[in-house]
Amino acid sequence: MIISLVGMPGGGKSTVGRALARQLGMRFVDTDAEIEARLGEAIRSFFDRSGEAAFRDIESEVLSEILAREGEFVLATGGGIVLRDANRDLLHRHSTVLYLRSTPEELFRRLRHDTQRPLLQVRDPLAKLRELYLQRNPLYRRCAHFVLETGRPSVNGLVNMALMQLELAGLVDPGRVAATVGAEKH
Repeated sequence: MIISLVGMPGGGKSTVGRALARQLGMRFVDTDAEIEARLGEAIRSFFDRSGEAAFRDIESEVLSEILAREGEFVLATGGGIVLRDANRDLLHRHSTVLYLRSTPEELFRRLRHDTQRPLLQVRDPLAKLRELYLQRNPLYRRCAHFVLETGRPSVNGLVNMALMQLELAGLVDPGRVAATVGAEKH
């Protein structure tokens, strides 16, 4: 089983993905980390030098390779991965997709000091987040099997919500999930 997380930049995909993978005893894979390993540089510097189209080409190649791998893992994707029809189709067909939905205002509170996300290095990042949300929200929804609202819950709360959805859908064996998600291990 592959569980993929999609959502806006700063929506918690990597953080929740790591915690979910740990809880399920699965590997964690991050498309952005895989892309940077392939490029040998930060996404931002490649993006600045080569442009968004070149970045999206590499992102699509890496996604296809990751989803062809054997075994079970949790995959955190980049915020713009859903912009290409082929990527949405691959994600939906080859994994169970969880959309971590955050409002632009929530994201702005989390990201207002972030200097690593190329698309947010603009004069009015909140306006940019609103624009991205209007464009991408329908795409995330189209590719997702489940939508999780990120507004209030902690990381453990989001992991619990994800596990509950996966368990109710019969995708995760209840015996595989700890009775108290997020509890300290002794």
